[in-house]
Amino acid sequence: MLTYLDFEKPIAELDARVRELRETADNGEIDIHPEVEKLEAKAAKLLTDTYSKLSPWQKAQVARHPERPHFKNYVAGLADDFIPLAGDRAYSEDSAIIGGFATIEGRRVMVIGHEKGEDTASRLRHNFGMAKPEGYRKAVRLMRLADRFGLPVVTLVDTPGAFPGVEAEERGQAEAIARCTAECLEIKVPLIAAIVGEGGSGGAIAIATANRVLMFEHAVYSVISPEGCASILWRTPDKAADAAEAMRITATDLQALGVVDRIVPEPVGGAHRHHDGATAILKSAIIEELDGCSAMKPEQLLQQRRAKFLAVG
Repeated sequence: MLTYLDFEKPIAELDARVRELRETADNGEIDIHPEVEKLEAKAAKLLTDTYSKLSPWQKAQVARHPERPHFKNYVAGLADDFIPLAGDRAYSEDSAIIGGFATIEGRRVMVIGHEKGEDTASRLRHNFGMAKPEGYRKAVRLMRLADRFGLPVVTLVDTPGAFPGVEAEERGQAEAIARCTAECLEIKVPLIAAIVGEGGSGGAIAIATANRVLMFEHAVYSVISPEGCASILWRTPDKAADAAEAMRITATDLQALGVVDRIVPEPVGGAHRHHDGATAILKSAIIEELDGCSAMKPEQLLQQRRAKFLAVG
């Protein structure tokens, strides 16, 4: 069963009614299929209308939806093959960031991204997509490997932020994030980043300092979570909706600010309702951007990426 968000209660009620009527139509002697179709059309229109006017806070809820596709789901649909590479060669493996060689429609690339997990056990294993220093050092290692072999890098960003635990700070979390961001700016191969869910703080930009930054229309990207911002400004997380509005965390706002380059549309009702559809749309956008960047020389890629981020703000 699909998990419905708070603002989707009217949609949930209509969908429940449609299911009940469909069962009645299938099992009963009276033909009520026309009525079922009318109700389905009404539910579809309500879904379309609701998602066409989401507030920033509602978009944040959609971006965090528990059934939204994650890195493994996207890679399964994007790549014809995927060879994961583990470890930072300094401390350990961090499952919050996954990366490896992949082929996208005949194009050999390095794919790196956050993985949140899909159930309690896997979320704990992947630390809810919150990477530790070893995760970012692994990303640096893989980007350098891609640069050495002339492979474009594709990153998929979906994290509430870097892990803030004491052990992460002890192992140099800030330095690892800074070094990973710097590596993004130094490689001479195309770098395409896609914000597919949450883009939280330095934990996100560490692998999103790219030639082209794509963003799903219901994803969010910000320096701090709305709850965190509200706690600082209003001393209560209850003002998260106001914070989300003020922070301009949506794809439309961020494209206007020049932070992201392209908004990738999602299927009606969000990516969590149509995993395959969302992946197909993302794949098409990534291929277009890869082909566009591949026409540029290494020095041009480097200069364009640096100029882009120096111009932000």
